Amino acid sequence: MEKSLPTTEQAPQAPPKHHVRRTVSTVLLVALTLYLLAPLLGDSASRDVPHHATKKASCVQPPPLFPATTDEKLSRMYDFVGTEAFKNATIIRHSGAVKIDTSSFDDMGPVGEDKRWDTRYAFHDYLAETFPRLHKGLKLEKVNTFGLLYTWKGSDESLKPLVLMSHQDVVPVPASTVDAWTHPPFSGHYDGRFIWGRGSSDCKNQLVAEMETVELLLEADYKPKRTVVLSFGFDEEISGREGAGSLATFLIDRYGKDGVAAIVDEGAGFSEQWGQVFALPGVAEKGYTDVHITVRYPGGHSSIPTDHTSIGILSELISKIEAVQYRTYLADESPMLGLMQCGADHAPDFPKTLKKLLGKRSSSAKTCKAKPDLLALEAAKMGRPVKYLMQTSQAVDVIEGGVKVNALPERTTVTVNHRINIGDAPEMVWHHLTALAKPIAEKYNLTLHAFDGTKEAPLSISLSPSDTTLKVAPVTPTELDVISPYSILAGTTRAVYGEEIVVAPGMMTGNTDTRYYWPITKHIFRFGPGYDPTTDAGLGNIHTVDEKVSVANHIGMVKWFTLFVQNMDEAALE
Repeated sequence: MEKSLPTTEQAPQAPPKHHVRRTVSTVLLVALTLYLLAPLLGDSASRDVPHHATKKASCVQPPPLFPATTDEKLSRMYDFVGTEAFKNATIIRHSGAVKIDTSSFDDMGPVGEDKRWDTRYAFHDYLAETFPRLHKGLKLEKVNTFGLLYTWKGSDESLKPLVLMSHQDVVPVPASTVDAWTHPPFSGHYDGRFIWGRGSSDCKNQLVAEMETVELLLEADYKPKRTVVLSFGFDEEISGREGAGSLATFLIDRYGKDGVAAIVDEGAGFSEQWGQVFALPGVAEKGYTDVHITVRYPGGHSSIPTDHTSIGILSELISKIEAVQYRTYLADESPMLGLMQCGADHAPDFPKTLKKLLGKRSSSAKTCKAKPDLLALEAAKMGRPVKYLMQTSQAVDVIEGGVKVNALPERTTVTVNHRINIGDAPEMVWHHLTALAKPIAEKYNLTLHAFDGTKEAPLSISLSPSDTTLKVAPVTPTELDVISPYSILAGTTRAVYGEEIVVAPGMMTGNTDTRYYWPITKHIFRFGPGYDPTTDAGLGNIHTVDEKVSVANHIGMVKWFTLFVQNMDEAALE
């Protein structure tokens, strides 16, 4: 998976005992009421109301949210997650999952034909052996052979289900890099602090944490009112068509459009910015399009060359493409605006210039695309990871041309990858590339076939999109003035990690398996809720050498899911 902002990780803090736990609806409604009444009640109200409830700001933080249930078994269960006994056991379970190589390759053939899919059989066997209560208590359905769908049926069929996602597969480890690993890539080695190996952080940790959660709740005799579904794809690293694509279709057929309460999948985590630690659940994803550009030009012997070859002509077009970047701007629906507002309200080192520009933006009408977006341009100075949360990116990634040194290349092709900003669309990218290619085609007397279905033709420049084109994802609602999945997520996060954590909208530059689930709910969160501030592992070296995850991070994730499942079960969602 490709993620957005860098993350840091933090060890969880012990929450208050069950006798101080509060219901979802009571906590949120009381805080909201006090916040709204504070200006009318004057100083007497401000003396009795917590700071986060009286502060007039657009990034009001909910109080920590604990389940109302005072069941002693559930209380002991939560405490058990913080013990050495659970720590040692979950290390073994997660390590064992990492040891099974479930790599996905770009050239995988059909399921049932390409034997490289079959590593999933061993992984399924391992899960069944490792989590026996879950496999006994939940209904397991296998979709398209390897997609795992576990259903924990709730007692109230009127409540929309909660879907927890992850994926079984990992990116391959190139043979040339194996010697560079501190510990072998499929060893699942534990060094006293980290579990090492491919998939330890992306994202078998989240899959194992979700299964640990259900196993623990079953052991505590928990009986949910709201159905809980675990949906695990098996080819996310190669776009997820066979896995999540099949699972999502299956679930949409079962529950219908907007038939699910919320989805949590892998995604953004925690980041320290402007002197403040933020939890950044991904509530939006950039769009995607690969564009293939092919130049067909006469060949011949290199001893009598034409003035320009297909390589030279395409190189001229590539230079023009790279010379013109897309506009840096913040659409009004961009979650980056919410993040910056939270920074202005809560972060001690939030830049004064940004705060001033943000204030102007908040008090004015919608931005005009004809004018520079000064707020976005100022924020972009923080670096490329931030800049490309506000700009469509382009990257010339693959080029092929020429087969012999004494033969003029008759065909040269390049692939340009684009991640599309909120507010833009694939068609905008295609129109832009067409405008750049047109004068070059005219200059060399070539026919231009731009997105007309013609992939190649003699004496031409052809532009065509790949079949992986994806529009910008719908933005998940992040209102805190109602009881919502977002407010429950935020309250749960502050319950596990403390009120010093600020929850703000996050954005993904890459895409997760949730791309297939858009019709089933508008409440999609791409969030890795594990956190450990004692490490500098960030995203855990995902997709590269020495991928790892801290055990404290992993345990924090288990704690988060155990609370979130219960909090969602108690919530009176609209």
